[in-house]
Amino acid sequence: MFRFRDRGNGGLRTEAAKMIVGMGIDLAEVDRYRFDETTRMWFARKVYTDEEMAYAMRKRHWAERLAGFYAAKEATRKAFGHAIPWREVGVTHERSGAPGIRLTGSAAALLERRAVRAVHLTITHTATMAAAVVVLEG
Repeated sequence: MFRFRDRGNGGLRTEAAKMIVGMGIDLAEVDRYRFDETTRMWFARKVYTDEEMAYAMRKRHWAERLAGFYAAKEATRKAFGHAIPWREVGVTHERSGAPGIRLTGSAAALLERRAVRAVHLTITHTATMAAAVVVLEG
C-alpha cells in the first residue's frame, strides 16, 4: 500500500504506508513473581534472558520488573499470534531507558517473514500489577 504526500510545492511523492501487522497486551500480577531464590533461578532459566535478570536484580523492586518482562513477552507472543519460546523474546533497554523487544534464535526470522519493520513496546507497573503493550509495525 502506498500513500501520496504533497511536497509543499505542488509535487507529490510516494512513500510506503505504515501498517499495524500485530498487536498484543498482557497484564501480570507482581506477587506471582516474588520468588524465593531457588524458584527464581529455575524460572529464570526457563523464561528470562540473562540481560533481563541482570537488569531486574539491580532494582529495589525486582519482582515488578520480572512481572513487566513477562507481560512484555506474552504481549509479543499475542502480537505474532502464536507461541514463541520464552527466552527468544527478550526485553532490552535503550540508553534513554525506553524498553524494546529483541527476538533471537528461530524467532528472529519472524520479523522478515511477517514484514515487521519495527516492534513498539511500552511497559508500566505498580506495586501489584504490571502491563505491557506491543505493536508490530509493517
